Amino acid sequence: MLKDFSKERFDVLIQAGQSNAEGYGFGPVDDPWQGDERVWYLNQDFTVSRAAERVNGNEIQSNFSLSFAREYLTNGFLEEGRKLLIIRSAVGGTGFLDGNWKSGDPLFLQMMEMTRTAMALNPDNRLVGLLWHQGETDAGLRASYDVHYGHLSTLLRLAREEFDRHDLPFVAGDFVQHWKGDNIEVSTPVVDAMRAVCRDAGHAAFVETDGLLSNLQELRRNPLGWEDPIHFSRKAVYELGRRYFQAYRGILGR
Repeated sequence: MLKDFSKERFDVLIQAGQSNAEGYGFGPVDDPWQGDERVWYLNQDFTVSRAAERVNGNEIQSNFSLSFAREYLTNGFLEEGRKLLIIRSAVGGTGFLDGNWKSGDPLFLQMMEMTRTAMALNPDNRLVGLLWHQGETDAGLRASYDVHYGHLSTLLRLAREEFDRHDLPFVAGDFVQHWKGDNIEVSTPVVDAMRAVCRDAGHAAFVETDGLLSNLQELRRNPLGWEDPIHFSRKAVYELGRRYFQAYRGILGR
């Protein structure tokens, strides 16, 4: 029998962007995610499933929403009788300049429809945040500061307006430092634009990624068989989620 999610009261959390939000973290961690009946995913096929790391062959592949969720629960942000529903709208290798995330583009529209679907499940559902990690594709396409600033600030503004949450907490983060250092000329305008959006938009924060290693640095080659300097390792992903939560907590002043 299918679970009736209209009976659940959810805190709804959007996770959007490209592959480091979708989750390509590999390698061992000390305290792996064990699953929790209070934490769920809304997937891109509009199914709802219990939040879990992906199994990719014989390896575990992770994303930062899970360690964020763990912090959200253990720090008392989830009220009794409620659950957390994570909108899994990120897709690897996508950006604004390749026609995916601008207003009217398919992934922007999908993120918005997924969120509308989640909110419509129960009138007591509430939208609690937007976690964003994206920009490597646009850096590769040589996005300027002004162009990236305009696209990202528009995405945030439209999401806040659509759901009547003008104070919706927004958190974005820097790239893997190893990859960024090797691509500093094209990365700098994009990262500077993200920092500026977080500074100017209100109720927003930018997460630094110093000390967080890539799959290449942790594993030499990822289990998919290729050198991978662009994706955070699984260990780094867990720490990234904790940093996103601390930034989120700071926005709320808690």
